[in-house]
Amino acid sequence: MRQFYETYRREPKLSPLVRELPWTHNLLILGKSRRTEEREFYLRLALGQRWSKRELERQLDGCLFERAVLSPPKVSPLVTQLHPEANNIFKDSYLLDFLQLPDHHSEADLQRALVANLRRFLIELGREFCFVGEQYVLQVGGEDFRLDLLFFHRGLQCLVAFDLKIEKFKPEHLGKMQFYLEALDRDVRKPHERPSIGVLLCATKDNQVVEYALSRSLSPALIAEYQTALPDKQLLQRKLHEFYQLAMPTTEPPKTKPPKPRRT
Repeated sequence: MRQFYETYRREPKLSPLVRELPWTHNLLILGKSRRTEEREFYLRLALGQRWSKRELERQLDGCLFERAVLSPPKVSPLVTQLHPEANNIFKDSYLLDFLQLPDHHSEADLQRALVANLRRFLIELGREFCFVGEQYVLQVGGEDFRLDLLFFHRGLQCLVAFDLKIEKFKPEHLGKMQFYLEALDRDVRKPHERPSIGVLLCATKDNQVVEYALSRSLSPALIAEYQTALPDKQLLQRKLHEFYQLAMPTTEPPKTKPPKPRRT
């Protein structure tokens, strides 16, 4: 109790938040968070997403704060233009440790596991995601095309298409997603809904390749990766420490003007 008081007594922004959470949630955040901004991050998410104690503990162990700071979501310029709030909703990586997938799995295995664990996947995505369907059929030009997973986000008021890839991201993947989004907006989206967003969920990605691919993309898409095991927490914490060290402004001694030479 003393540690709790000493931690929050000079934090007027956080005091109202801690009073709304159960004591067990507060103990977890207090015990596993090192920085004020980290505590605020988990306090707000635990309240906004209504995490259970187990889910909060999972997100703490999964280093969600470190991953969010070190790797913000990779989105195309059109996503930022059409949905400015999307950066606060989507993630750069999704932790899918609950799937218990083998190291070598197919895209069909990944899709079946996500649907079988849909409740936990929805928690990982965020509270306002609603499941629409799997292998969603899009009919174009007399042909059937199947979208892996389709969701609707209540806050963004738009459809969110997921295309699953068990390989490393390749720029050509965006072409297929662009086709899916065009079909969704023309044939599925309702008049009051906003333009659809596409998520390419890949096993891994090269951030520079992603940046180049998205920079001139004409589709509201983003690239994310999935992880099937908890990340190395110590490694991420070291990287975060280095990140903050580099972000801190360096203080240099003030430069003094050399004295003017005296006239003789």
